[in-house]
Amino acid sequence: MRPRGLMAQPTGSRMKFYPLMFTFRDVVSGNGFLAGITISGRALMVYEDEVWWAYGVRPGALAESGASPQEGFLRFRNRYREVLFDVAAESKDFQAFKTEVERFYFEPDHEEETRWADAMQAIRSGDAAPDAPFSSLPRETPESRPSQVTVERLDISARFTASDNIPDLMIAAA
Repeated sequence: MRPRGLMAQPTGSRMKFYPLMFTFRDVVSGNGFLAGITISGRALMVYEDEVWWAYGVRPGALAESGASPQEGFLRFRNRYREVLFDVAAESKDFQAFKTEVERFYFEPDHEEETRWADAMQAIRSGDAAPDAPFSSLPRETPESRPSQVTVERLDISARFTASDNIPDLMIAAA
């Protein structure tokens, strides 16, 4: 039996559901604090309605679209950053900010989690293979890259090094 999310694809059609993992690192100024946020997240890239949608799995409360997978993912990335800025503006202090970012990150979207898992299973079973540009992304297993969020207060730390920099990263789940 084919996974639920892929049942509508006729045999021989192109894959339309792409499970992705990503890492973002942001520095956000808040009300009396400077915070560093690093997430290792999950997203599902889906081609539907003639556009590419990036649906958040972890964090789950995000979705953005674009004419290409790259544009959809970039808009998803920028929307995530806007959420952080909004949370910072509404938080009275660092602890309130940290609590809300963690709540947002861990809020589930069960439908997208199911579609992500279905797409992952289809790839692992050989029922689906990623097309370009997804076929050229680095590949890792979700087990080797657990989803997580870290929120640190930066303005009280005296240690800053270039090794703290983390580039945005998009990886195909394998």
